[in-house]
Amino acid sequence: MSKLERRVVEVAERALAARKVVSAIDVLTGLGWVRAREVDTWRQGRLDALERATAVEQARLVDAVALLASWAGRAGLEPGNAAYVAASRDRRELRFTLRGDDAVERAFRVQWVSPELTPARRARLAERQQAAPDLLAHAPDGPWACASCGEPGVTAPGAVAGLAPPPGAYQVVEGDERLCLGCADLGHLVFLPAGNAALSRRAKKESTLSAVVVRFNRRRKRYERQGILVEEAALARAEDQCLADEDVRERRRGRDEVRRAAADLSYQAGFAARIAELFPGCPPGRAEAIARHAGERSSGRVGRSAAARLLDEQAVTLAVVASVRHLDTDYDALLMRGVPRREARDRIRTRIDQVLTGWRR
Repeated sequence: MSKLERRVVEVAERALAARKVVSAIDVLTGLGWVRAREVDTWRQGRLDALERATAVEQARLVDAVALLASWAGRAGLEPGNAAYVAASRDRRELRFTLRGDDAVERAFRVQWVSPELTPARRARLAERQQAAPDLLAHAPDGPWACASCGEPGVTAPGAVAGLAPPPGAYQVVEGDERLCLGCADLGHLVFLPAGNAALSRRAKKESTLSAVVVRFNRRRKRYERQGILVEEAALARAEDQCLADEDVRERRRGRDEVRRAAADLSYQAGFAARIAELFPGCPPGRAEAIARHAGERSSGRVGRSAAARLLDEQAVTLAVVASVRHLDTDYDALLMRGVPRREARDRIRTRIDQVLTGWRR
């Protein structure tokens, strides 16, 4: 095998083990050729092609997808076509490459499924593949104006639960344009903040038209869900349903918390084992501590990323580097003395390399 083929097979096998299905997106993110947040931007319809955000040219992308198909055929996986549609009002088909060649695009859309997948899970997977993505409404992070009516947007909307936000509170993407809620025909919807999963799920199901509100977190460099926009009558029906079965859902939440805690322990153990595999010289106790810290639920750390959950080498290495930076160098002390973050990182880079080199032996 070539070096690229070994990397593709390694990433694909981890994705298949985790989800019983593997796609070109899994491979490209696992190889580190495109970041998960750039995939999100592409799915939102804000990139004309995913290639625009990748670290390699189209020929390398095509090679990786061809190697994935070759491995999948040898492994006895079954091909299926996944739908990639923009989460914008026009629902246009997303493109992977800038050239947009039909044969190449079809190859990128193939999703390889394990024959071990049960008929029920296969049916759910097919349903998700055919479902259009949620409409998105973006909370603005600066001054803007609607491309249709020209009215200025509201920089700090301060949406109130159960009320319709101002038309310019959020922007809806349509091609290269940003529209206010009124011009996007969403002005009649009310805002339901995130936090109550059952209420949000039921309100969305009851609402004929809905949109997910997201805001870009510059510190974490990702889009975060703020809530949803739904019809007022749908929200009222969902609230009635939640009141009717609150006791049952409370007991279910208790059971779910126990299951999640067990799953977290299992994931952190696997993460620690992966650290030991990549860095044999890392002390066992240190590997476990890194895994616990990086994999803490809702922390937003690298250990909770999609790539890390597949135990991707790059993601695991980033978690180890972060630990070394804070515990084995004077990085924190440099920051406290007022040294700029980039300069502080430059000063400690040699020390980090020394530690990692020692742990790799």
